[in-house]
Amino acid sequence: MFTLLATDPDSQARLGRLTVAHGVIETPVFMPVGTQATVKCVSPRELRELDAQIILANSYHLFIRPGLEVIGKLGGLHRFESWERPILTDSGGFQVFSLAKLRKVTDHGVHFQSHIDGAKLFIGPREAVHIQRVLGSDIMMAFDECPPWDAAKEDINMAVQRTVRWAKICAEEWAAAAEIPNSKLQIPIKLQAPNAKLQNADGDAPANNQYSIINNQLLFGIVQGGSHADLRRECAEQLAALDLPGYAIGGVSVGEPEEEMLRAVDVTVPALPVSKPRYAMGLGQPRQIVEMVRRGVDMFDCVLPTRVARNGTAYTRRGTLNLKRADLKADAGPIEDNCGCYACQNFSRAYIRHLLKAGEILGLRLVTLHNLHFYLDLPRQIRTALAAGDFGRWSREFLEQYKPREDYE
Repeated sequence: MFTLLATDPDSQARLGRLTVAHGVIETPVFMPVGTQATVKCVSPRELRELDAQIILANSYHLFIRPGLEVIGKLGGLHRFESWERPILTDSGGFQVFSLAKLRKVTDHGVHFQSHIDGAKLFIGPREAVHIQRVLGSDIMMAFDECPPWDAAKEDINMAVQRTVRWAKICAEEWAAAAEIPNSKLQIPIKLQAPNAKLQNADGDAPANNQYSIINNQLLFGIVQGGSHADLRRECAEQLAALDLPGYAIGGVSVGEPEEEMLRAVDVTVPALPVSKPRYAMGLGQPRQIVEMVRRGVDMFDCVLPTRVARNGTAYTRRGTLNLKRADLKADAGPIEDNCGCYACQNFSRAYIRHLLKAGEILGLRLVTLHNLHFYLDLPRQIRTALAAGDFGRWSREFLEQYKPREDYE
């Protein structure tokens, strides 16, 4: 499943290859976020042209809308969104804890109200696995409890204990689900109580093809522990004992200072198996990705490249650029010199600024395409440097040149 191809002698950076049901993923890798079964402002064809290896979708949001009955009936998430490459789905734990109304946490899972219509629902570790089984992602995430980073240590410890217990249940359900043929898969429509009976809405699930629900999904555990090194080590060690296919570092990039985030990664990575992929959830800024690679992290996702694009901000190797700036009104140059993206190859800063100021959708799309190209090209450059044994020099030059949160002149 995961093969370690090379390591950097001066850091913990690794070059790897992860094989999943829908393809091979070269790591380090950035995964564009498609929360609602779409990466905002771009089509699957454009993602293929950008050579996105894998994208994300969110179980919570898709469970709420359009619902598992619809996605299951139409053949699973790959077929539903016409994407034949790998997909990773979040378990929905973070969203339940951050979005849901009137939630009640128990040892079985979480009772909550939908943020859409207030419907009373329940998701626990068993339900999270079944939801992701119906979605048919290549990588599913274990259900976890993600407390606020600055919560009391006692509360974070309780969340760690639940996260470990739930991961064990997820592992059991995942192993059992792998034995169920696609034709017998049941589709849970509404999960309103612990261990609720799973109902099949409309007969058997569709037969297997390049898009449909798959049997050999991978399950990743999620390490919690806030900013407490002892709790993070404890959680990581207990999850590592489950021998799952991969592990994620959770509870980072949730409002904590950057130094706390880096410290959380520093204490977590040594407790994770060297032979398994490591995923930093929700990270991050370009500099953070390079710093995480230095620390031995392999996989990343973040909404920033598409989110800031909708505000007219572009990522470049020198930092961010506000394309609405007045001094760009007649600028004939591309967003970034020597960039191979569609926007930079065909349009000027002046034209894109005009589109943004006029509220034209094309402006948002062009900046989004550029930012996704930048974020997908960054790990490509990292992989090239690692393969050449030159990552140390490359990373130093990148970090010296890139200016975080500043609009360069």
